[in-house]
Amino acid sequence: MSADAARTTATDRPRDAVFLPLYKQIKSLLVQRLQQGEWKPGAPIPSEMELAVRFQVSQGTVRKAIDELAAENLLIRRQGKGTFVATHQEPRAQFRFLRLVPDRGELVPSQSAFLECRRIKAPADVAQQLDLRGGDAVVYLRRLLSLGGMPLVLDDIWLPAALFRGLTADRLAGYQGPLYGLFESEFGTRMIRAEERIRAVAAGEDVAGLLAVAPGSPLLLVDRVSYTYSDQPVEVRRGFCVTTEHHYHNELY
Repeated sequence: MSADAARTTATDRPRDAVFLPLYKQIKSLLVQRLQQGEWKPGAPIPSEMELAVRFQVSQGTVRKAIDELAAENLLIRRQGKGTFVATHQEPRAQFRFLRLVPDRGELVPSQSAFLECRRIKAPADVAQQLDLRGGDAVVYLRRLLSLGGMPLVLDDIWLPAALFRGLTADRLAGYQGPLYGLFESEFGTRMIRAEERIRAVAAGEDVAGLLAVAPGSPLLLVDRVSYTYSDQPVEVRRGFCVTTEHHYHNELY
């Protein structure tokens, strides 16, 4: 057993006065450790037995908590290897937040080009969505995603400047991986979940020019707010999508 797993503190123990199922309390403690960076993205967490000793509960209770975190894409089980912290660098995770899929054929990686990157005062609606104060700074990004050289999505993205110090056009130009992977590895901000609103819009001249469609063409507008641990909003994104040969796909359970 590792020393880290064996070390138990008062904050590692479930609280008897909390009226939650025990596995839910363990799940909350695990999320706290993830948020605090005790286990980094892509790294293994201690075994169920080690965690049971640490939290002073049964192994079955720990397993149930981990099962829920795996279902929520916070942890990944690997047969014969253990349980790992999920990361946006994994190929299967890179499509998790991209719901636009081709009408025919398989989903393939897109090409990304950043058109703008600058610090600005947060627009009032963006500040509200990010729980910022009026006048707070944000990093504004404009990005064009293409498939096979054809523009597909134009994203306008706003990020809290306090969390993304050092994010510049030069840094983005030299990065080849998924954007959420960059946020995770270099800025310590992992996107856990997102809420989206979808509606049909007509392409304005600026957007139409960048997406190589005629002004007034129908587009799908996806308004997204992404959250990290503790439901903290850390990204507002508005994506204008060409759906001539693609559609928005989601699974409902």
